[in-house]
Amino acid sequence: MEKLLKISDLDNVAVALADLKKGEEILFANSNITALDDIPFGHKIALADIEKGSDITKYGHRIGHALCDLKRGNIVNEKNLKTALGDLNNYEYSPHFSEEKIFPSLDFNGYIREDGEVGVRNELWIIPLVSCVNCLAQELANRFSKTALAQFTDGVFALSHAYGCSQLGCDHANTRKILADLCKHPNAGGILVLGLGCENNKMSEFKSELGEVSSRVRFLESQAVSDEIDAGMAILEELAQKMKDDVRRPVPISKLKIGLKCGGSDAFSGITANVLIGKFADMAIGRGASCVLCEVPEMFGAETLLMNRAKSKEVFEKIVEMINSFKQYFISNNMPIYENPSPGNKAGGISTLEEKSLGCVQKGGTTRVNDVLKYAQRVKETGLTLLESPGNDPVAATALASAGCQIVLFSTGRGTPFSTAVPTVKISSNTTLFEKKQNWIDFNAGSILTGTSLDNLSQDFFDYILSVANGKKTKAEENGYKEISIFKTGVTL
Repeated sequence: MEKLLKISDLDNVAVALADLKKGEEILFANSNITALDDIPFGHKIALADIEKGSDITKYGHRIGHALCDLKRGNIVNEKNLKTALGDLNNYEYSPHFSEEKIFPSLDFNGYIREDGEVGVRNELWIIPLVSCVNCLAQELANRFSKTALAQFTDGVFALSHAYGCSQLGCDHANTRKILADLCKHPNAGGILVLGLGCENNKMSEFKSELGEVSSRVRFLESQAVSDEIDAGMAILEELAQKMKDDVRRPVPISKLKIGLKCGGSDAFSGITANVLIGKFADMAIGRGASCVLCEVPEMFGAETLLMNRAKSKEVFEKIVEMINSFKQYFISNNMPIYENPSPGNKAGGISTLEEKSLGCVQKGGTTRVNDVLKYAQRVKETGLTLLESPGNDPVAATALASAGCQIVLFSTGRGTPFSTAVPTVKISSNTTLFEKKQNWIDFNAGSILTGTSLDNLSQDFFDYILSVANGKKTKAEENGYKEISIFKTGVTL
């Protein structure tokens, strides 16, 4: 088995495929390299002498500058490698498109809703307007889950969150928009909107935000009734009665909207799991589906790769505005833009934001970027869409769900049990994680490192995601995990 992986011919570092001990001789590209340091699995080794201030290259692109002279065989990490990125940038549109493949259409079995949207689940959701009724929402979900009618649903869930009152400006607007979008989500066959009565996310204003709603959305203001449990249970019973007759029907895969997300990344995320997700995105988009890539801070350093795939100058300008406005958000809060890799990322072999971003954008595949959405907007176009969100896992995944994604593909190298409001498929970047956390991980991309063909694994993965769309539960669903989180930027009263 090879012990080093060089991703691009342009790279001057390679990735260790096993723990290397100081002094160990490694045969690579018909010559020997002596490890001058202990180099853990997933970390980088210098393939040549590199002078202080020179570029370190991985994925064929710069991932930072050397902080000191490096010798062939030295470890390369955050201690001797520094980001080379600046702050706000000017960009030029230099379109570069890969040939887009068209694949034969396929069907999956989903729930067709009144508005023509299609759900991959038929769940009963309780959505609190304010955090003050979170416990009540959970009590209702727990109680109704034990009733006979609950068997006609794919689960009864309270989508608790921390907000809905004591918020101003865009924070208040974002809370209202995210919750309204979730009320329109096709994975819910019935929704109880649960208010308190005195919150600033007023029921009347929320109804205005929703506009015309399905008969499957009902409302309850807790302070307005004498027994909120009885009132809530009665509404849930009515909704479940409506859901009894819901059945799956064949629909084209073009009805799917798939969110693309990573979290707890390691050095192999951008080599295995994210590449696999990108292959899926191309295969799904080639059949008319929609895929949504989020996490703006994890585009910094790789943003031009996405900009040059914009289908038009207008879309390019939207990407530029999204990138620079998010940088301005950091600057206005006196925070460094490029301090993104977490302790777990660094322990897994990711040293700079450029390195993290170049791996992250692999999830977007190779097709054109057709649209850009602001936070709390819904998907409008087929093909690849970029969505404004932070990198935080619960916040970004919730943004994908509220945008209308029925499934989120979530790559990870470190592991996480998290799941958002919709089925959240965990794809491990390495086999060690898959074998250790089989109660968390749904699919192993790590076998790519040991010789499994990417094309063969891509087809297996595509078939697996279709099975999830057809009703197969993810590990997080089997564990009963489901949560949402809303982006906050301003003052709390």
